[in-house]
Amino acid sequence: MIDAPPLSASISGATGILELARPDAFNCLSTAVFELMEAALDRFEASGSGVSSILVRAQGKHFCTGADLNELKAVRGDADSLRAFLQKGHGAFNRLQASRLPVVAAVQGLCLAGGLELVLSCDVVFADAAARFGDQHGKFGIIPGWGGSQRLPRVIGPRRAKDLLLSARWIDADTALQWGLVNYVCEPGTLAQTSGEYCAMLATRSQQGLASMKRLADAGLDGTLAEGLQMEENDALHTLRQQDVEEGIAAFEGRREPVFAR
Repeated sequence: MIDAPPLSASISGATGILELARPDAFNCLSTAVFELMEAALDRFEASGSGVSSILVRAQGKHFCTGADLNELKAVRGDADSLRAFLQKGHGAFNRLQASRLPVVAAVQGLCLAGGLELVLSCDVVFADAAARFGDQHGKFGIIPGWGGSQRLPRVIGPRRAKDLLLSARWIDADTALQWGLVNYVCEPGTLAQTSGEYCAMLATRSQQGLASMKRLADAGLDGTLAEGLQMEENDALHTLRQQDVEEGIAAFEGRREPVFAR
């Protein structure tokens, strides 16, 4: 019997879908998941793919509760093997965050440890009302290995991040919304539809404009305000002369919806 891949990749309309596919193992993260994720990103980002955004979701009751412990136990005794395991995760999550495409996450059930690190690599997060979020590494004498200690403070602030990291406690979806960890909390049974509609909306936007705004918002955090403003000015000088802007202005003046080139 051939095992099914732990992550499936597909394209629905203009949305590239990454779906964690091991619900029996709480959609745990492994080297295989990371390799499949990077291969899918190659496909989604390729010229002519028609993909305008990426939706990260998971099968089953829970989104993801962290690393594949069997793989972690197998590699942790050898420094080179452990480093390779950590770097696979870092590579995939860095690639996801740096994608020119907006990345949307749809979270149900538990989103813990490595699952939280995956969500932190996304741009916009939808959560089912019953979802729960936490780091939980500290409870077991482990520390984050795929960016949690660095991305979490940048998203929710250092004091709240240190609370979650040190206490290993879980927070509910409403608290995650209040803290800025998620963008939208969905009523029960509406997560798939709501996140899918959001991705469909992104397909109507200027793809050049979305890519530029995502890049600026992320890159600006790594420098001073003055440096970020200069980056914005440089991008605006280029973007404002493009065809998409001509179409946007014409649509505004004509009181119609713009139709951007794909």
